[in-house]
Amino acid sequence: MSTTSRTLPNGRRPSVKDVAELAQVSLGTVSNVLNRPARVSTGTRERVEKAMSDLGFVLNESARQLRMGRSNTFAYVMLDATNPFFNDVGRGIELAAEEADLSLFLCNSDGRSAREAAHLEHLQQQRVDGILITPVDPDEPQLRRIVQQGTPLVIVDRANTSGQFCSVTVDDRLGGRVAIEHLVDRGHTRVAYVGGPSTMGQVRDRYEGARAAWDEAGLAESDLLHVETTTMSVEEGRVAGERLAGLPRRSRPSAVFCANDLVALGLLQQVISTGQRVPEDLAIVGYDDIAFAAGAAVPLTSVRQPRQALGRTAAELLIEETTEPDHEHQQVEFTPELIARTSTLG
Repeated sequence: MSTTSRTLPNGRRPSVKDVAELAQVSLGTVSNVLNRPARVSTGTRERVEKAMSDLGFVLNESARQLRMGRSNTFAYVMLDATNPFFNDVGRGIELAAEEADLSLFLCNSDGRSAREAAHLEHLQQQRVDGILITPVDPDEPQLRRIVQQGTPLVIVDRANTSGQFCSVTVDDRLGGRVAIEHLVDRGHTRVAYVGGPSTMGQVRDRYEGARAAWDEAGLAESDLLHVETTTMSVEEGRVAGERLAGLPRRSRPSAVFCANDLVALGLLQQVISTGQRVPEDLAIVGYDDIAFAAGAAVPLTSVRQPRQALGRTAAELLIEETTEPDHEHQQVEFTPELIARTSTLG
C-alpha cells in the first residue's frame, strides 16, 4: 500500500470527504470502513484504505467519540501530586483504565478548592465519560451538580454517606487505633499525634481512632499530645520535630504517631539530625506505607493502605456505572494493616 501523502490546499489535514472523493465512494462507505468494516466488501475496503494511506489520513478519534456521545476518557483529580500515595492511587486507576481501553486525564488540585473547581469545570467541557476525585471537601456542592448534570463521579480515599455517588476509602479510625495499640504494646505511655490540618477528614478520623485506643488502654488523657501541622508534608514534619524537641524533657513523648508518611519522614530527619536515636529516644509510626517508608534511613513502621487497590476499585466502579444501566452506588471500605519496622522495634 502506498504511503505517499498528497499535499492538500492551504496545508490542511485530509478529511473523510477527501478520502471519499479519492476512493470514489460515499461518505457513508468511508464511515463504515472506519467503524463497521465487516459491512464493506473487500475490494471497496482496500480502495478506501489505500486512499487513506495515500492522503496520510489520520482519524480524529476524539471527535468521532464525541459525535457518538462518548469520549472513552476518564479523569482523576488527585489531591496532592507531590504525595506518592496519590500517585500510587492514580497508578491503580490507570491500570484499570488501560484494561478497559480508556484514556485517562490526571489533574492535581494541590489541596485548593478553587483549583479543584476549575479542573472539574474544564473536564465537563471536555465531556469526559466519568470523573474520579479525591476532593478537598467531599461535601462540596459542585460534586453533586456534576452528577445531576449527567457525569458519573466516584470519590476516592474519602467516605461518602449521601449515597449520591460511589466512594472507595480505608477505615482510618481503625488505622489510628492499630497505630496506638502497637505503641502501647511497646510500653509507651506518652505519645504525640502529629498531623493536620484538622479540617481534613482523614486527619480527624485517624486521631479519633488513636484517642479511642488510648482511652481504652486506661492512659491519662493529657499524655496523648496533639501537634497540628498546616500541611501533610516533609517540611511540616521537620517543624513538628523541632516543636517536640523544644518541650521540657519531662513533657516530651517517647513515641510519635504521624498522620501520614511524609510528616513521619520529615520528623525522622529532624530527630536524626539532632543526634537522637530511633526508636531508643523516640519511636515513630507513619501512615500510608509509601515506598519511601521501607527505604528510610531508619525503616519506618507505618499503617499500610492498599493504594493501588483503592484506585483500581474506584475505576472499576466508574466503568460499571458508565456501562451498566442497573448500576447501584457502592461505598467500599478497605481495612488498613500495621507494618512494623525498625522505627518502633529497634
